[in-house]
Amino acid sequence: MAAVESRRTELLALRRDVHANPEVSWQEHRTTAVVMERLAEAGVTAQAMAGSGAVADLGAAEPRVRIALRADLDALPIDELTGLPYASRQQGVCHACGHDVHTVGMLGAGLALASMQDQLERLSLGVRLIFQPAEESIPGGAHQVVEDGWMQGVHRVLAVHCDPSIDVGTIGLKTGPITAASDSIHVTLTGGGGHTSRPHLTQDLTFALGKVLTDVPAALSRRMDPRSGTALVWGAVRSGTVANVIPSRGECVGTLRMLDSETWATTGPLIEEIVHAVVSPYGVTAEVRHVRGVPPVDNDPATISAMTAAAGAVLGPTSVVPTKQSLGGEDLGWLLTDVPGAMARLGTRTPGGRTHELHQGDLVVDEESVLIAAKFLAAAVLSSVGPDGLV
Repeated sequence: MAAVESRRTELLALRRDVHANPEVSWQEHRTTAVVMERLAEAGVTAQAMAGSGAVADLGAAEPRVRIALRADLDALPIDELTGLPYASRQQGVCHACGHDVHTVGMLGAGLALASMQDQLERLSLGVRLIFQPAEESIPGGAHQVVEDGWMQGVHRVLAVHCDPSIDVGTIGLKTGPITAASDSIHVTLTGGGGHTSRPHLTQDLTFALGKVLTDVPAALSRRMDPRSGTALVWGAVRSGTVANVIPSRGECVGTLRMLDSETWATTGPLIEEIVHAVVSPYGVTAEVRHVRGVPPVDNDPATISAMTAAAGAVLGPTSVVPTKQSLGGEDLGWLLTDVPGAMARLGTRTPGGRTHELHQGDLVVDEESVLIAAKFLAAAVLSSVGPDGLV
């Protein structure tokens, strides 16, 4: 797409700038300002969301169809380990999930579409660019998008997500659920601490916490339909500071994931029941905090058809590759609760190169993926409408 290629140098430089200056959830002030500045330079007025994030409307003033593009702005609170010349300048923060690619790729698509104003008006097509904060937090920034009314008047939502397991130049598409529901589970144990020489005179809290770590996921696997793909995995454990003291407090924090919305709606009370049953023999007190995170992203068939046509048009007939549902969570799922749409997986692996992992400080993406995201998203907007409306 020529409108994107003409901005190649600008977009790649901007992506490096965003990558070098990452911001965590709800703190994406600089990134928001950069996006709004570039849109303003192209004659597009963006409106700042409360706190961080921005929204801009393009195309027909009173469109028959409005398509929303959504990108997430936030980085993760981990150290970057890539050694790139444009690596993160913020200690302990980096774009380890590729949101810098999402942001600049969508901006490139928006700038390209803004240059096609006459075509958008002929199609009676409106485009809404949603630069969303806080995808990495629970609850995420998608709630703010909905609560502030930015989904009103939107007929379809499109997004991409970096996938370092497939080559740059390919797009992974799947009809139906492509991600999982994901919640946060925080278990806090309290009890009488003491000396490790006298565990029988205490509530041996660290031992009880160890049972929570192993027995709760095991019991859950026997209480849930295995077809739901339910998985409880702990990410942080804290208990005590020295070898010969039984602490009076400990905690573990993890994520609960499952493949379907029906299971997601009913699992919370069961987690609490199992935790209390597991710790009961040890005399400790358990507090369980279950925060509902995101529903699955459920890709709409018509949107996938439009994305397939767009990928073929700008990347070639072999660019679409099959992809599977993952247990990863994405708060785009909230936006798709009432409005149809889809998320595509954007290949970021250099052909023949290393397969990286998301949410790791050494993530490196092929920079061509920024341009491909822009071309693909712009084309997917145009392939979503026909003479009579949505296709």
